[in-house]
Amino acid sequence: MANISSADVARLRKMTLAGMMDCKKALEESNGDFEKAVEIIRKKGQAVASKRADRDATEGVVLAKTSADSSMGAIIVLNSETDFVAKNEDFVGLAGKILDLAISKKPADLEALKALPLENSTAGGKVTEYMGIIGEKLELAYYEKIEAPYVQAYIHPGNKLSSLAGFSKAGLSNQVYKDVVMQIAAMNPVAIDKDDVPAKAIEQELEIGREQARREGKPEDMIDRIAQGKLAKFYKESTLLNQEFVKDNKMNIRQYLESVDKQLKITAFKRYNLNQ
Repeated sequence: MANISSADVARLRKMTLAGMMDCKKALEESNGDFEKAVEIIRKKGQAVASKRADRDATEGVVLAKTSADSSMGAIIVLNSETDFVAKNEDFVGLAGKILDLAISKKPADLEALKALPLENSTAGGKVTEYMGIIGEKLELAYYEKIEAPYVQAYIHPGNKLSSLAGFSKAGLSNQVYKDVVMQIAAMNPVAIDKDDVPAKAIEQELEIGREQARREGKPEDMIDRIAQGKLAKFYKESTLLNQEFVKDNKMNIRQYLESVDKQLKITAFKRYNLNQ
């Protein structure tokens, strides 16, 4: 049997994020062959993934970040079964590595991100490996990116909620960009402006308004007008530019942006809340 040193164990742990004892056992089983030891740990993860495929992984972390020049930003969600694992330093570190990979390579979608090389595996493969380490189902569940002249990211304390916004201009006070992403996090808009709301969502809101009016016994000839009024309220509460600014309810977000720079526009936004 090969002589397994503490340096060997530490090296394998750095490669795989596996626990010290798991690394020692894998090296002993592989007779000191690092490639075989990695494969042993990987197969253990695949076995756990197969056994726990029907489990719900609804805990985890939601992380957001921008590139060094703030021209691109991304959000990723790495799910776990328990909040205990979600708070684990290595688990959060793995999510951070995957996010850094997304920022660096700008993959087109989630499947492309999973396929990107990461250390001795792929992003998706590392997630599977880590299942073998902790014995829980994990899932890289979400990835979205924004590219714009300026992108701002926000992570709410606790890593359960993040938001991202793209802007038409860079070079303004960073507080302005932060105010908008925090507004998105707090108020959960469905679109930037009313023209961006999908037609299906508009019809759903109108139908809800009509049904409410009928239940309240309103005259039939007033039903559509009442529904339109409720739709206007929906636009005010649920579209970003028309929402009241949470830091100053005397203005909406459109007015706030115009007060800073009349040419400043929000080009896109993303938001993910693990608890919704």
